[in-house]
Amino acid sequence: MAWDEDEVARYLRRTVLPAGAALTGVVPRGGGALSAVHEAGQVDGPPLVVKRYADRWRWKQAKEVHVLGLLNGAPGTAGRVPEVMHVDAERAVTVMTLVPGRPLSEVPLEGAAEGAVLAEVGALTRLVHETAQPAFGYITTELLEPLPTNRAYMTRQFDKKLAEFAELGGDRDLHASIRAYVGERTELLDRCERAVLCHNDLHAGNILVEPDGDHWRVTGFVDVENAIAADPLMDLAKTIQYAFQRPADAFEALVDGYGPLGADGHERIRLYRVYHALELWDWFARIGTTAPLGGIAAGLRSLVTSSGGARDRADPW
Repeated sequence: MAWDEDEVARYLRRTVLPAGAALTGVVPRGGGALSAVHEAGQVDGPPLVVKRYADRWRWKQAKEVHVLGLLNGAPGTAGRVPEVMHVDAERAVTVMTLVPGRPLSEVPLEGAAEGAVLAEVGALTRLVHETAQPAFGYITTELLEPLPTNRAYMTRQFDKKLAEFAELGGDRDLHASIRAYVGERTELLDRCERAVLCHNDLHAGNILVEPDGDHWRVTGFVDVENAIAADPLMDLAKTIQYAFQRPADAFEALVDGYGPLGADGHERIRLYRVYHALELWDWFARIGTTAPLGGIAAGLRSLVTSSGGARDRADPW
């Protein structure tokens, strides 16, 4: 999948750029096993992102194009998610606009500044959730194995991830504790009556910010390759679970920006945090990355053995 800067520039001139358009340069923007990513600056136009997928991940390209299309049609998201400019299915290349900003993970924030940014993240997440979906399930260019209710979908997902946990050598007592915890709270899954589009990976590395005077503002987000149709609180739960070193009041700001959580919202978020942690343990174990497993397992024990109430002092989320 090697693709150097000169090749990217030639490709853009052949396919996307108008005659005579000039580039200021092409630079690599990371990527990995899934894709190679470059940023291309234009003299008289917005910067572009050029993404070329590895052959085995071509289906991810189609998913990304589909989900970005849904998001670009949602009110309030214009300019805050990439806009697809060109799709080349034969070479597995997508060209899209660049959302300005730096990943939130690279910006040291605390106190009121952090709270203000997380409130913006909450508000942007709410906009994503305005896109209703016809059923619950994993999104590609359609819903795979859709289910009509959140209970049916999440019961299937928990069963699948618990089976993987056991298969991959997870602790038996922890397995039993997770299953009991979920079984005692199944009725919480009925609180969500409608599936919505969920980004399902809104951690600090995918949220973009830029300076705004003495503060920072959220410019948008990237990486929609994990999108699902689910309970909207799945997104808030993942943002919290993947950044839990932050103090609890930071997450209060996230939720304040998002708005009302609905019935038993805090308890549903905690239940979904258990799912996200279990899924992450399974993924690391499956690819042979063992160093994080102990810490994730300890976090799971804490989630399923503490009181679990909305205002648990040790872990209010």
